Formats: sequence, C-alpha cells, structure tokens
Amino acid sequence: MTHAIDWPALFQLALIWLGYFSVHSGLASERVKRYVARRWTSIARYYRLYYNLFASVLLVPPLWLLHALNGPWLWKWQGAAAGWADGLAAAAIAGFIWSLRYYSGANFLGLRPSSDTREHLRISPLHRYVRHPWYFFALIIIWTRDMTAAWLVSACLISLYFVLGSRLEERKLIAAYGEAYRRYQGAVPALFPLPWRILDKNTAQILERRAITPGTSSATSNDTRTPHD
Repeated sequence: MTHAIDWPALFQLALIWLGYFSVHSGLASERVKRYVARRWTSIARYYRLYYNLFASVLLVPPLWLLHALNGPWLWKWQGAAAGWADGLAAAAIAGFIWSLRYYSGANFLGLRPSSDTREHLRISPLHRYVRHPWYFFALIIIWTRDMTAAWLVSACLISLYFVLGSRLEERKLIAAYGEAYRRYQGAVPALFPLPWRILDKNTAQILERRAITPGTSSATSNDTRTPHD
C-alpha cells in the first residue's frame, strides 16, 4: 500500500527538531551554565547530569513522531548495497563502543560533581583522524538507513545540527586551549577523516602539553577533556 507524504506532519516534525536543537544548544551555552552556577550552586555541581536527563526526555516527541510517520519509502537498500550499508552502520557502532575507553563515563554522564580542577586537552587515537568522531559515526548510521520522508527530514536537520553544533563547541575549545587547539583544527578534519590530514602521535602529545586552560571552573568541568564530548 502506498502512503502519500503528510506534508503538514513533516513540517511539524521539522519544527520539533529545530526546537529541540535550540534548547539543547542553549542549555549547553556558557552563559546559561554561569547563570545556574550563580543562582543554584547545588544544581550547578551536577549540571551535566540534569542536562543529559532533560535532553533525553526532550528527545521523546521528535522520535515518537518520526516513528508514527512510517511512510512512504523514498529508497530502500537492496542486495549488495544493503549489505554494505548495514556493514558500515555496524562498523560505526563498533567504533563508537571502542571509543568509550577514552572517555570518563562518570564525567560525561554527569555522575561526578564538577570541581575547580583544571581541564586538560586529551587527543585520543580517533581524534587524530577526525575532530568529532561521535558525530562521524552518527552520520554513518543515519545515512545508511532505509529512508522515509520523515527520516530524510530528520537526517538532514540532525546533520545540519552536527555541523553547526561542532562549530559552537569549538569556539569554547579555542577559548579554553588557545593556539594549541587552532593548530589541531588545522591538522585534523572536523567530521570526515581524510587520508592526507592525520595527526601523528608525537604532534598530538605536543599539542596536549601546549594546551592552556583557564583556572576558573565551569558547571561541567572535568579533569580531562577530549576535543568533543
């Protein structure tokens, strides 16, 4: 049975995604973190935990609507192409799981209260190939799925948010680590690895040592910080 495209529902889905991205970015801003730190010290110590919980709850509406809009299919991978698509997605999931060893789960989830300890730039093996490996893996998973109109709208908006969000995140990283991070930016691509732009291990260690962070703490500071959390 062929389903017609529900354009009003797709427009609603796009608005919900845009609303989610706006709130997600706004709550991650340093201005909001500083405001919370001034007004509610006890909350600020676990800001990241509350942020993650709130962001997870806010994901329910767009994901529910995405699931409800189950047609029509724009394309479906067939034969060998389906095998390649699933293989790439599986490799991306494996890469994501492997990368977890270089992150502090307690810090990332917000289970450990923030402190006044300085952050130190840490360039993990994957970060020597791409500055935002989790975004890279997510993009592979997103674009290797069979595509409905609703999924295409979601995929385009999520991809755009990754591009814009990575730039916003890197403004904070430049402010934190200065010229060391600028050199890192010039050596490693943002979202997609390139064979001719790979940072060697020795240079990565030099940049880690040269990175300078401010002595003041934020609501989500950690003992170590990868270029993208």
